[in-house]
Amino acid sequence: MTDALSLTLLGAAVAGIFFLLVQLGCVLLYRRKQARPQPVSPHLKPRGISILKPLCGVDDDLESNLAQFAALEYPAYEVILGVKDKKDPAYALAKAAVKRWPKVMRLELQQGEPGLNPKVNQLITLAAAARHEILLISDSNVRVGAGYLEELSRTLEDPTVGCVSHPVSGIGEQTLGSLMDNLYQCTTAGAGQISAKQAANQDIVVGKSMALRREDLKTLGAFHSVRNVLAEDFVIGRWVTQRLGKKAVVARSPVYNVSQKKSVKAFFKRYQRWSIIHHTCIPTPVYLAQSLLNPIPWALLGTVLAPSLRALAVLAGVSLMKVLIDMWVFSLMRPQHPTSWRAMPAVVLKDLLIFVAWVNGLFSRSVDWRGNKLRVLNGSMLVPPASSELQPMTPHEPEPTEEVLAG
Repeated sequence: MTDALSLTLLGAAVAGIFFLLVQLGCVLLYRRKQARPQPVSPHLKPRGISILKPLCGVDDDLESNLAQFAALEYPAYEVILGVKDKKDPAYALAKAAVKRWPKVMRLELQQGEPGLNPKVNQLITLAAAARHEILLISDSNVRVGAGYLEELSRTLEDPTVGCVSHPVSGIGEQTLGSLMDNLYQCTTAGAGQISAKQAANQDIVVGKSMALRREDLKTLGAFHSVRNVLAEDFVIGRWVTQRLGKKAVVARSPVYNVSQKKSVKAFFKRYQRWSIIHHTCIPTPVYLAQSLLNPIPWALLGTVLAPSLRALAVLAGVSLMKVLIDMWVFSLMRPQHPTSWRAMPAVVLKDLLIFVAWVNGLFSRSVDWRGNKLRVLNGSMLVPPASSELQPMTPHEPEPTEEVLAG
């Protein structure tokens, strides 16, 4: 029995390496496509874009992140910065940014607290203050490449497209925690988005950068409809396809998550929370299957169950292949940022910590987010810890749980 289980786990790890090689191939195809010049139509008029940027605390190098968004080469856009209140450490920096770039940036304080998702609470206020037709949700810790807004505008010229998101990359690491964070952003989050598109023609929406037309968002019930949803980006992406019958498109150009000084503890806590969110959004069999993309822990468990030279050889081979694949994808996803091979041990530590977080996500349903202790139900619906259900939504609001479970 033990030998059979060991062989099963070792076999699963080897299968995981195969899937990772497929994912690597998808990223290589993506990079080749990204290098091709995009056709430009002289007849397309740039559409106004309102960039909604909710802030919470001072992210790594936040001032530089905002400076880049103040200098985007696009003729018709605004950046609306949001904070919950004046007590937020980001308030002073946001106020200074508005003073420095008054023609581009505005600052809005959150109005009320309509839901349990603090980011969505800010987005409700920011969307109400926006002036333009296209609403672009942009996290405060991201930077973007050339042609970012042009691609968004051009993609949304197609009436069959309802939402545009971007592959996520990670840059700026100065600590081990941030190195693991950026490795994960590139090799799992961003590479996963790309391979889902290339291999299965599925567009996965990630809220680091997500653009919609105002009228489409209004049809979905606006941000108010996801005020009690933790994975609001995932749910909105599903609604775009299931309720509007439109496409949720992953763009060609990536966005860069800036993580510089995150601790190992902060890294682990983030992905503990993320695993819970992820499991509540997808069926358990899919959640289990996705663990194959993290094969080192499975190979290690298989070796521990029935130690042998063969098992040790499989463990060594799986570990070496996983490290090499991750480092290759890491370099592909951030070509302008040097990648040191000294980062290789961080891949193994990252994978082991992610596996522990993944196991926690199998059983736990409680998260601590921005100082709020919340319970997460199916569809990433949020309730206070002592509650088993939410207060009834108003009649015009969509119910997130049904749509997520339908997927």
